[in-house]
Amino acid sequence: MRLFIAINFTGTVRRGLLAMRDELRSYAEHGNFTLPENLHLTLVFLGECSPSQTAAAKAAMDAATFEPFAVEIERMGRFRRADGDIVWAGVRECAQLMSLRRELARNLQDAGFILENREYRPHITLGREVVAPVRGRGAETFAETVARVDLMRSERVFGKLRYTSVYAKDASM
Repeated sequence: MRLFIAINFTGTVRRGLLAMRDELRSYAEHGNFTLPENLHLTLVFLGECSPSQTAAAKAAMDAATFEPFAVEIERMGRFRRADGDIVWAGVRECAQLMSLRRELARNLQDAGFILENREYRPHITLGREVVAPVRGRGAETFAETVARVDLMRSERVFGKLRYTSVYAKDASM
């Protein structure tokens, strides 16, 4: 299975992300826009995992401890690509988010996973292969309290990318 650990959104953040995505779509010349059910914040990408690696990922999640914390969306940005950009919603700096991400990464590395060696920049992908100017957003931000992280499976079903939770870890209450 192709796996990653992520935060899934409901409520205010999902609605705000959909509004951002739809606004982008309205003025884009081209793009592949994220399906509503696939909007998420990746914490750690694992890639293809065997059953034993999947079990190790679940154990690494179980070993992580975190209290509920707020994730706030504050801006739109892009990663430049020759065939069209990846446009994303940016997350306001959050010490609790970064601490959780570091703990998960450390637990996974201790379990033998080899993770991507690049700076973590928390974002939610709104579209890929987007050809459009990224317009500045107003001062409006939106937030949601996070109390769970999910181990997600990525697969293509009838040509569409689908992300499905296969395991969850709740915050300490």
